[in-house]
Amino acid sequence: MAQPLNVKEDTQARHPRAFEPLTLVVTVILSVLGAVIGLHLITTLGISANTSVIGALIAMIIGRISFFGLSKMRDINRQNLAQSAISGATFAAGNSLLTPIAVPFAFGRADLVGPMLIGASMGLLIDAWILYKSFGSKFLPADAAWPPGVAAAETIIAGDKGGKRALLLAAGGVVGFGASFFGLPMSAAGVALIGNVWALGMFGIGLLLSQYAPAILGFTLSSIYVPHGVMIGAGIVALIQAIRILLDKKSKKDREKERLQVEARAAAPADPSLAPTVTASRLRRTFASGYVLYVIGALVLAVLGGLWTEMSWPAVIGWVLFAAVAAIVHEIIVGLAAMHAGWFPAFAVTLIFLIAGLLMNMPAVPLALLVGYCAATGPAFADMGYDLKAGWILRRDRRPYTVYEIEGRRQQLLSAMIGFTVAIGLVALLWNSYFTAGNLPPAAVVYADTIKSGLANPDVIRNLIIWAIPGALIQLLGGSKRQMGVLLATGLLIGTPNAGWLVLAALVFRFLWTKYRPNDGESEVSLIGAGLIAGDSIYSVGRIFKG
Repeated sequence: MAQPLNVKEDTQARHPRAFEPLTLVVTVILSVLGAVIGLHLITTLGISANTSVIGALIAMIIGRISFFGLSKMRDINRQNLAQSAISGATFAAGNSLLTPIAVPFAFGRADLVGPMLIGASMGLLIDAWILYKSFGSKFLPADAAWPPGVAAAETIIAGDKGGKRALLLAAGGVVGFGASFFGLPMSAAGVALIGNVWALGMFGIGLLLSQYAPAILGFTLSSIYVPHGVMIGAGIVALIQAIRILLDKKSKKDREKERLQVEARAAAPADPSLAPTVTASRLRRTFASGYVLYVIGALVLAVLGGLWTEMSWPAVIGWVLFAAVAAIVHEIIVGLAAMHAGWFPAFAVTLIFLIAGLLMNMPAVPLALLVGYCAATGPAFADMGYDLKAGWILRRDRRPYTVYEIEGRRQQLLSAMIGFTVAIGLVALLWNSYFTAGNLPPAAVVYADTIKSGLANPDVIRNLIIWAIPGALIQLLGGSKRQMGVLLATGLLIGTPNAGWLVLAALVFRFLWTKYRPNDGESEVSLIGAGLIAGDSIYSVGRIFKG
């Protein structure tokens, strides 16, 4: 829900620049910290924490120092650049780079790590660029949930203004940190206080089904590929819905709703921050260009990986085209889940394309490279969405709005690229020491083992088809804005213990709070949710120093 703004009329101020000497030094240092955190967590815990809040807090502390010009970091938009860099470096190093290059290593082909690092780096950069160019469209609107982005922005605002907002955020942070200490995934409750109610309701149901199925049925749902089938069905419908948006196809109901919105804007002053900044035609060009770039990246990977020794040249061309499709579909599904729930099922969606490769009888080495290339996309897409959401919240009170917002996004992209560059350099330097010590991301080991074992069970295809049907129907019922099918599958695939109960409890709390505080309730529960996510993130990052 959009909140009233205290508009700042400022026609002269420019957005802080990513390459200002002070800002650049701070972002490089934070990027190194973020990349190290990402590498450590992905190899020890199998996950990467969102470090945006950590970056914002460090930037705030630096801004309190009065000498060497460090007080400039008190500017909330500089803090936004700092958090964009550290979070980008964290997800890039752990999820988008180390995990993909660990796949061929775990498969027994250490000689393919170099080519895979180049391919993954290209996928990472293309991934972030597509999100940057499409953020603010009707497909990926700025006013959508993007819960971790809300958490980062609210942390920065609370640090800047203090007062009641700071108290609510701090209270949520204390609860989030304390409960996480006792093993409760409090980020799940946090996103339920911020995201779409319908989407998160299905997410919670999926989490509960995944948690309790083994006790009730005697086996996990993943063992018979139920979550994968649901995600395939929901993903196909989500892709069709995305294509309709890209082609600017509107139903009669949507056209009538748009007409009413135009009339409402004509009758009252409009908030320009809620208007799309990306047209449908530009969105189409972005994804078309993105696909071409993914084709180029896949071609480079195919050549460097020597796929012509494993496949005929027509098969190599087919592999390149399919790898590009897998990369862009992967990032769309992961991005939609991240936008609505703040959690993204990158591992599970990559596993789906691995299964697709096995069903097509793809040779093992090309399949390993396909999986690595696919795994490189999605995390940066989601993280860039979180960061741009945070920036949008911090900038949306500026007037004139559009010029400042677009420039702010550009500077955030540059800061993220600094983080990506640092991450690529550190992964190139450190991967061998990690892998030779046996420290591989668990997801990469699963990918490699699945490729080695193949699909021995003939019932897998039947199960995938059967469970794709309810996934497709639920996604169709919820529509493109709720993403109910994708979020149900996400919950089924993640299956974090007790997360489902926390999501549903948070939704009940949100309903009661907003019912009895109709004016300020929505913004207040968002602050509490942001605090829960921040506290959970701080605890997760703190685990890197444990022991």
